[in-house]
Amino acid sequence: MKQMIMENDSSVSEFILMGLADQPELQLPLFFLFLMNYTATVMGNLSLMSIIFLNSNLHTPVYFFIFNLSFIDFCYSFVFTPKMLMSFVLEKNTISFRGCMTQLFFFCFFVNSESSVLTAMAYDRYVAICQPLMYKVVMSPGICFMLMFGSYLMGFAGAMAHTGCMIRLSFCDSNIINHYMCDIFPLLQLSCSSIYVNELVSFVVVGTVITLSSLIILISYGMILYNIIHISSGKGWSKAMGTCGSHIITVSLFYGSGLLAYVKPSSAETVGQGKIFSVFYTFLVSMLNPLIYSLRNKDVKIAMKRTMKRLNK
Repeated sequence: MKQMIMENDSSVSEFILMGLADQPELQLPLFFLFLMNYTATVMGNLSLMSIIFLNSNLHTPVYFFIFNLSFIDFCYSFVFTPKMLMSFVLEKNTISFRGCMTQLFFFCFFVNSESSVLTAMAYDRYVAICQPLMYKVVMSPGICFMLMFGSYLMGFAGAMAHTGCMIRLSFCDSNIINHYMCDIFPLLQLSCSSIYVNELVSFVVVGTVITLSSLIILISYGMILYNIIHISSGKGWSKAMGTCGSHIITVSLFYGSGLLAYVKPSSAETVGQGKIFSVFYTFLVSMLNPLIYSLRNKDVKIAMKRTMKRLNK
């Protein structure tokens, strides 16, 4: 990637990020608001990872996936939040061309990886509810490792495709990005060379990831629902829904906010609205995930109490 950046013939050496809002009176309140969000995201995901790591009763496939989900959200928060916080206190918010491409790469990497992890978690819930006697065999440590390796590999492949196609473009006119981060479509609007390949790659990569993930998640929950309907006891119904509730909320937040951020008209009037929706997608989801899996999960609550008792001794 470094060589590709060096060979890029773009005359633009840096970009100017317009940020979330240009009103001076909003800069300080927004700084503290996003600083609180950043702190909650880092501490929440770090705490959840620590609880899962320190409690052997949580060393199961479902918590292995939750651990990786928190790890992705933890790393994801470092991609653009520090730069955004700086934008609230600096007069001119600039980012180098290389820094912009690096930010784009890791943004795509963690988003694609999280999508794959959520898909693996849906399959895990399907096996747990529909094939409970085969669960330990189907979701063996080796299979769980391969699913996670595949998730990160999918994230890496998607990030390389997006970033590699972006590096080949020339940016010779404006260098002002109407966003608070280096995202694909705001960058494409600045290019003075053909973006046909980029649009094609984006359509193929994003379309493939969303289609495969959506199909697997929908089929998994379709089979789960079919199985739940045939559960005669109310206790069995409640237990089955309890194991899936947190994941359903997480998937809804992740894909719902993503659709609001990117599936919208491309008119100039919707630019500000798009940035607002991106805030939900890039900041709130990572902060809410550890809360969802801790507040709605009895095992995690018990593990938290045990961990606190150990620390207080």
